[in-house]
Amino acid sequence: MAAITASMVAELRAKTDAPMMECKKALTEADGNFEKAEELLRVKLGNKAGKAASRIAAEGVVTAFIDGSTGALLETNCETDFVTKNDSFLALAQKAAELVAKNNPADVAALGAIAYSQDGFGPTLEDVRKGLIGKIGENMSFRRFKRFSGGNKLAAYLHGTRIGVVVEFEGDEVAAKDVAMHVAAMKPVALTSADVPAELIAKERSVAVGKAEEDRKTAEAAGKPAQSAEIVAKRVEGGVQKYLKEVSLFNQPFVKNDKQTVEQMVKAANTAIKGFTLYVVGEGIEKKVDDFAAEVAAQVAAAKGA
Repeated sequence: MAAITASMVAELRAKTDAPMMECKKALTEADGNFEKAEELLRVKLGNKAGKAASRIAAEGVVTAFIDGSTGALLETNCETDFVTKNDSFLALAQKAAELVAKNNPADVAALGAIAYSQDGFGPTLEDVRKGLIGKIGENMSFRRFKRFSGGNKLAAYLHGTRIGVVVEFEGDEVAAKDVAMHVAAMKPVALTSADVPAELIAKERSVAVGKAEEDRKTAEAAGKPAQSAEIVAKRVEGGVQKYLKEVSLFNQPFVKNDKQTVEQMVKAANTAIKGFTLYVVGEGIEKKVDDFAAEVAAQVAAAKGA
């Protein structure tokens, strides 16, 4: 049995908004597995357990660069929010996005090898990154990027420095930028319900089944008759279908006019959305409660040893 520490409970509470004791119980039942514990909380507490799931203790910025039908979206990480306001760090992150678009590097290592000088450091982007680590006194790294060159038009939207979206489209640029803003706000996972990854659907179905079982136990304890298997199956399927509509872009109510869906809005604007990419700083980082700085430090150490 894994030891459940106070810091583990605190992290799960910060992520889910669930009561402290419920977090401890879930972690104990999940033997310290955070993902399983979060799922258990969703089963017991419903959507409340997921409303703060986007709070990830990681710092950095998302930058974008677009030149015609070529563009890039890049996430650059650092240790503290203070550095995200540093002009040299911001200049590095912005230039790196441009270099991705113009040079088409295969990966982060190839990006670092591109010629670039800044603040007296060079002659490569990696040399500048290492130089700024020494100058600023904080680790930083390029975490991920996506380059666009498929011939579609591109529209970018940055919400502050922590959320970035690039939309690939044909048609009206204003409508496409509105879609990019919508994606930043509502965070869909796919264009349509059919595009939602199977693993996400399976996870949601598992949660729905668990919730139905929890309701059955509650009814049984209260002396109420349990629902039939057929009704339970319909409830589970209804929950999955509701989830699919909530996370697919075209089915979501448009943020500027919730009387129409995004699909209806772009159709009225004679615009076709071909795809979108959403980056949220720190999203998906599988970190222990220790700290995000350890991940960045590991990336820096690996880069220095390369």
